Amino acid sequence: MSLFLRGLAPIVTVVLCLFAPALAAAQDHGTGGAAFEAEPPPPSMASPGQWTGPEVPGAAAELLPDGTAAAPADAPEQVKQAIWAANSLQTLPYVYGGGHSRSFKGKGYDCSGTVSFALHAAGLLRMPLHSGAFMTWGLKGPGRWITVYTNPGHAYAVIAGLRLDTSVAGMSRLKGVSRKAFERGPRWRPMPRSPRGFRARHSLSF
Repeated sequence: MSLFLRGLAPIVTVVLCLFAPALAAAQDHGTGGAAFEAEPPPPSMASPGQWTGPEVPGAAAELLPDGTAAAPADAPEQVKQAIWAANSLQTLPYVYGGGHSRSFKGKGYDCSGTVSFALHAAGLLRMPLHSGAFMTWGLKGPGRWITVYTNPGHAYAVIAGLRLDTSVAGMSRLKGVSRKAFERGPRWRPMPRSPRGFRARHSLSF
């Protein structure tokens, strides 16, 4: 009897090798063996935002002829607030150190002051930050809705696909693009710029 069982052992081993992976895959439910957790939705704003403005359907902001931006209807309220608040800066000049008061207000704004103003309107920043400080703000990598690109000398943000920047880097003349997009100062830029040399940072859930 023992000789018979020994003879069956190789056959049983082969059968297990053939069917065990299939059984494991059936139990895996396509997750690759790792538990999958969906990213939590963005938290609601603690208080209603003070900014209002135009909206467009979808998930991408749109540059308007007057140089302001329309917020995407599908975006969280925080993202809309950041866009509408930044619209109020579109006629202001570049001023070094501008926007770094406790009130975030200024007669003009520099690069990090511009980004700080928009993030503050979204409820994501309590005090203005300079570009070097933004290098450790939030989390690493691009965000779903808002990404801050920063290095020790400059910072800009991409909000719902539209760049908020005091620099005209990456811009080229095209018909139909607002002339304000080519001005120096806190402006919406419809064209991307190279992120080389910048760190990408984002806030949780955004």
